[in-house]
Amino acid sequence: MKEDDFLKGFYGLFRAVIGIFALLVLVLGLGWLAYENPDLFKTPPKKVEAELVTEPTIMAEGEFAEGEHKLLVIANCTGCHSGKLVTQNRATREGWTNMIRWMQRTQNLKDLGEDEQKILDYLTENYAPTEQGRRANLEVEEWYDLR
Repeated sequence: MKEDDFLKGFYGLFRAVIGIFALLVLVLGLGWLAYENPDLFKTPPKKVEAELVTEPTIMAEGEFAEGEHKLLVIANCTGCHSGKLVTQNRATREGWTNMIRWMQRTQNLKDLGEDEQKILDYLTENYAPTEQGRRANLEVEEWYDLR
């Protein structure tokens, strides 16, 4: 191998290494900029004209029984699940309270504060137990292994 061929190969390899190094510096620099300025590469939000609304539009409103504090219940319940999940249940005031506590304990439901009593009033009045609220438990006479 001639010295010229060796030098050409060496310079080619040297340029490739320098190019990769420069690319790495560029990527790390942009990553650092994005880390230090999280909003740098985000597109600014579009301006949206606000509509004048006299009453809130609530899609789940038809699912709930008419009654005092209906909108309060919708506002606090349908943010996490459908209204049907509420209206399919029947419970006493204690039962509804237990469901709220369970959601607070396991589902990150916020403290309802003064609204809790109003919500419980509505639920107890409109979704109290009937002779049978939810489907009865299934009675399985014989279990079998699924394969």
